[in-house]
Amino acid sequence: MGVLDHLSDLFDCGGEGSSHPKKRRQLQTVEVKVKLDCEGCERKVRRALEGMKGVEQVHIERRAHKVTVIGYVDPSKVVSRISHRTGKKAEIWPYVPYDVVDHPYAQGVYDKKAPPGYVRYHPEMNQLARATSTEVRYTTAFSDDNTGACAVM
Repeated sequence: MGVLDHLSDLFDCGGEGSSHPKKRRQLQTVEVKVKLDCEGCERKVRRALEGMKGVEQVHIERRAHKVTVIGYVDPSKVVSRISHRTGKKAEIWPYVPYDVVDHPYAQGVYDKKAPPGYVRYHPEMNQLARATSTEVRYTTAFSDDNTGACAVM
């Protein structure tokens, strides 16, 4: 806590016993998925967010359709501000890097429309189907650990 924060707490008229205690927001990074087609869309989203209270920095990646907002903001308010001011559909960034996930190529569990290097994880479908014996045979046919295990030769 800095000196100014301490002084403002000392001279606060409401004091500790006030009915509305002071709630401090934390500096956070909010990532949002917005469909951006051109520079005009990018400019419209940037202007909508830069005018928002608490926003420190806005970074836009048009190819990945990703907007990163750094500041003292609420993620739900950022999403609603984008959709209200620009008329574009916005959602919290749903993708995770594929190297973080256990099975990034499991069919039916992850979204194929994800940007390169990312997968969209569906937590409601977290049980992966067991591999069939045919899949096990194909995946174990070539092994870097045991080079003599090649079944093709």
